[in-house]
Amino acid sequence: MDDDIGRLYDERGVAGVRPRFSMTLIRLRHLGPLTIRQLAAEVEVTHSAMSQTITAMRAAGLVDSTKGADARTRTISLTDQGRALVPFLEAEWRATEAALGELESEIPYPLTQVVSDWAEALQRRSFHDRIVDQLERDTDAGSDSDGAEGEP
Repeated sequence: MDDDIGRLYDERGVAGVRPRFSMTLIRLRHLGPLTIRQLAAEVEVTHSAMSQTITAMRAAGLVDSTKGADARTRTISLTDQGRALVPFLEAEWRATEAALGELESEIPYPLTQVVSDWAEALQRRSFHDRIVDQLERDTDAGSDSDGAEGEP
């Protein structure tokens, strides 16, 4: 799906923009300059992921960064080029949400329900704990030491 959104960007002449930039650019437009940490919280990604995204967006000329309140922070703001893209990105976001709704209506079990069910299951027991349990089961069962069985 990201590839198709990227293809749409190319078709519309939106160069240098990746789908993962959209929400960050939209948030910056509506909330004003923010630190990387604030942006990461707004977009619900790690600080590291947002830092990488900001680096790519800066290289594409979409954002600028300035020294923050202390030496450890950077404040991110939109460039004119980034600001000019936001109306298209907001329209694309709404169209994408509608297309997802249409797609979900065509399948018997909506993806949003799958995601919700997974989130609930992971609240009951983390993915980490599930992996550890599987490793312990494999060890207890005396599985092959060469790892050939069940290789990803």
